[in-house]
Amino acid sequence: MNKNKFMKNIFLFLFIAVLCVSCKRDAGLEKEISKVDVSVAIERFDLAFAHAKPSDLNTLKDAFPFMFSKKYVDSFWIAKMQDTLQLELNTEVEKIYPNLNGVEGELKSFFQHMKYYFPEFKTPRLVSATSFVDYRNKVIVTDTISLISIDTYLGSEHPFYNGIQKYLAANFTEDQIVVDFASEYAENYIFPKQNKTFLDEMIFSGKQLYFKEIMIPFKTDAQKIGYSEEQLNWSKANEGQIWSYFVENELLFSTDFDLPNRFINPAPFSKFKLVEIDQESPGRIGQYIGWQIVRAYMKNNNVSLKEMLTDTAEEIFNKSNFKPEL
Repeated sequence: MNKNKFMKNIFLFLFIAVLCVSCKRDAGLEKEISKVDVSVAIERFDLAFAHAKPSDLNTLKDAFPFMFSKKYVDSFWIAKMQDTLQLELNTEVEKIYPNLNGVEGELKSFFQHMKYYFPEFKTPRLVSATSFVDYRNKVIVTDTISLISIDTYLGSEHPFYNGIQKYLAANFTEDQIVVDFASEYAENYIFPKQNKTFLDEMIFSGKQLYFKEIMIPFKTDAQKIGYSEEQLNWSKANEGQIWSYFVENELLFSTDFDLPNRFINPAPFSKFKLVEIDQESPGRIGQYIGWQIVRAYMKNNNVSLKEMLTDTAEEIFNKSNFKPEL
């Protein structure tokens, strides 16, 4: 056996050994987290309202007072019970979600991770409701009550979503419920919140995605960022070129208000203003790059999740040694 081949085999052996140790460590950690005592049950306000009669209104109000704004009189809620669109929503929701057992299982795992990393965390009361497809508020989280707009998760091809941009409707699926919860909770732990530069925007998104990486490890990377596998693969394959574009065009410390719309906010594609790239790229590519910078920072520095969430964007960037290959 020649020397080069011998050394190659040694490196391969060491790589496999490190990988095995890492996998065993991760498996042990997840086993420990699975023992965290957390109880999860989603209260089906959507079904309760769907099956209620006008005479049940006061009972519903007693059980779910936070669902009834005092600025509306009883006649408003009774009319809503009989509204044609509301009846259609009720039928479709119950057909697709006769129960939420799968969602409860994923939320339990998420809350176990939250409790493990943030012992002070308290599981909120969980309630599902319909919202006339208010996709800008798919989930709402507070310290005590969290709401799921269940009619925004009926499947990307559901007829209710006709007229909504496909890049948005692509994530109106059951597997995104826990992902959306993790996104919302992440924002409660990320500081500083004021984003001035494009780098600030990218690192904020990177923190959010890394938070999801830790809290919902049972989801794929594509699901965490809301990409298809093809979109994620394109991002990986073009990571070096994307980074070069950002650096060469001096975008990192730019405060151009248009940059978030081009590379951070939801969109059908990212806007490099290069015809051959724009139509191939997924939207929010700046979020993906921010994720990779935060990953590199966590890999190359001995810091905790809590510390990273409060570190500045510049500190994370400077200590990340992020250098994707072209």
